Parts: sequence; structure tokens; C-alpha cells
Amino acid sequence: MTTLTPTVSAFGAAGDSESSVTLPSFSTTPDYNYDFDGDRYGPCKYEPHGASFLPVLYAIFFLLGFVGNSLVIWIITCGVRLRSMTDVCLLNLALADLLLVCTLPFLAHQARDQWVFGDRMCKVVLGIYHIVFYCGIFFICLMSLDRYLAIVHAVYAMKARTRSFGMIAAAVIWLTGFFASIPDLIFLKQQSVKSLNGSSSQFCLPEYPSTTSGEVPSSAHFWKVFSLLKMNVLGLFIPIFVLSFCYSKIICKLVSTRTTKKQAIRLILIVVAAFFCCWIPYNVVSFFKAMELLQQYTQCERSKRLRLALQVTEAISYFHSCLNPFLYVFVGEKFRRHLVRLINRAPCKLCQVIKVFLPQDRVHGSVYSQTTSVDERRTAV
Repeated sequence: MTTLTPTVSAFGAAGDSESSVTLPSFSTTPDYNYDFDGDRYGPCKYEPHGASFLPVLYAIFFLLGFVGNSLVIWIITCGVRLRSMTDVCLLNLALADLLLVCTLPFLAHQARDQWVFGDRMCKVVLGIYHIVFYCGIFFICLMSLDRYLAIVHAVYAMKARTRSFGMIAAAVIWLTGFFASIPDLIFLKQQSVKSLNGSSSQFCLPEYPSTTSGEVPSSAHFWKVFSLLKMNVLGLFIPIFVLSFCYSKIICKLVSTRTTKKQAIRLILIVVAAFFCCWIPYNVVSFFKAMELLQQYTQCERSKRLRLALQVTEAISYFHSCLNPFLYVFVGEKFRRHLVRLINRAPCKLCQVIKVFLPQDRVHGSVYSQTTSVDERRTAV
């Protein structure tokens, strides 16, 4: 006797809720389950490794990301007040990252136990996750283009880099993120799965429609592969091209100037390295998962290692939402000054502790914040 076990993945495309089979030692402890296709290749037992480390990691990422991105939103709305396209990009990136980390407590509970928040919250929470998953990456690309225009084409791009244009571009990106999250977004639902002992567990994941059976791949199988490959294209290949083009041109521009900005170049390399380290592993492993769904890998042990690798690399990708405030905002001298001024005005005395962790003003500014104002003042003259 075999029992269907849920595929519980924050990124629903990586899951398999249709044909995941376990042995009689079925564990009701839920996990981000990227299961081996047991109906085709035979039963394969998976250990719930994710239940032991994912809740802890998600709790840490939630705290770091919530504090960091909330501070960025506070600085921009109360201090900077959206004066340029850069400010609009930073605000929307922080908002997308904040929404993403706010879904992590729900995912942590599901990884440890099950989904207990109802079908409506399933659609809302995981729906927000899928949208901001792409929006965060798209806003990083937009900020790269903004920096490229500000530094490489400073004079000609001043009219295009206005607050109004930034708000239009942000609206387009949010709409694009919504469409990029399809089909996972429309198929999300709370599902009940029974174990061998008769107990039922609830999980929130996409339920793709299945129209065929047998040897012919079902439509559900097609949508799973499509979602994974779509994430590779939209979440990795296109951003890599945009970042590589923009930052290579920026570095060439900075090197060709009389006063080489070593700190800015170093920061650019850190930004690119952080993006690659956080996103390439997850996309590479997701590609191998798609190959497994296309029946390129049929061994149980390989499937187990692939499933664990997906859990680990997916968690690493979330860490990028915690790094963004430090990479894009807090390294800038201008934003640190705004933060210190807002902290001094705040009635909460505990907020004064934040100043201890801020770099001193002798550190050069960020290529995202300080360079913009410097370039705009220079070109205005």
C-alpha cells in the first residue's frame, strides 16, 4: 500500500503533489518536500531533514530582514522622501523584501508541522510570496539600470531618472511580477493529505490540473517543469545579463575617470557576488529538479540528495532579502545621516543602540545612494 505525501515548497513549482510515494514508515512531520516520482520509479523514503533546520533559519532571516527593510522604508519615507528614481527603486525593493520575509514565519510553521491558517490565508500568504519573489529580483535589475544611467550616461539620463518615471517603472515591475508568478499563483490551495495511520495533515501548495494519465505526461507534470524553467530564465539568466552589462560598464567608467573610486568598485563586486552566491545555487538545483521530472534521473539516492539541496539552496536565496538593505542603503553616507537624524528624533531610547552598529562617515558612500547625488550635482553645474 502506498500513500500520497504532500510536496510542500514555498516555491510551488519545485514541488510534486501528484505522485509522491512513501514507504510504510511515513512521517507526518511536514517538510519542503521535493519528492521523487514514486509512481514511475518505485517507492523512495525521504527523511524530514527540513523540519529540523528550516524553521530556525527562517526565524533568523525574518528578524534580520524585517528590521533591516523596515529601517530602509522608514528612512526613505520620513527622511529622503522620494526625491529621485533611485529612492523609488530602493523603497520598492525594501517593500518587496519585507513582504517576502513576512511570509517566512508561515513557511517555518508549515515546515515544522503543517498549514493551520486556512485556505484563504494560503492563497494570500503564498500568493504574496510568489509575486514578491520575482519583484525583488526585477527591482535589483531596475536599480542596476538606474546606476548605469546615473554614472555612464549622467547628462543624458537626468530627464529619464525622475521620481515620476521611477514610479511608472515600479508599477510595471509589480505587474510583471504578478504575471511571472503564474501558474503557481492561480493553483494555490490548502490540501488535505492522509497518512498511513489515518490522520490527516493540511498543506498549502499549488495543485496543478491533470488531464491525462499513463505513460503520457500529464498537464500537471508539464506545469511543474514549466514553472522551474521559467524561474531559471526570469530569476537567473535575465538578471545575470542585466547585472553583468550594467556593472561592467560602470566599472569601466569609474576606472577611466581621473580619481578611481576603489570603494565603489569594491562595492559593485560585492553586490554582484552576493546576488550570484544567493541565487545561482537554487536555480542550478531547480534545473536538475526539472531534469528529474523529465525522467533524466531515476535513482532514489540522487533524488534524496536533490531534495535536500533544494531545501538548503532555497533558504540561501531568502538570505538575499536580508542583505539588500546593507548592500544598497546602509553603506551610503547620505542614508546613514538620515538614519541617525531619525533615530535622534525617535522617542524610543532603545533605538539609540542602532547608532553603535552604523559605520562612521569616513567610509565612502554607496554607488547607489551617494554617487547619485554627487553625479546629479556635477551634471547640473
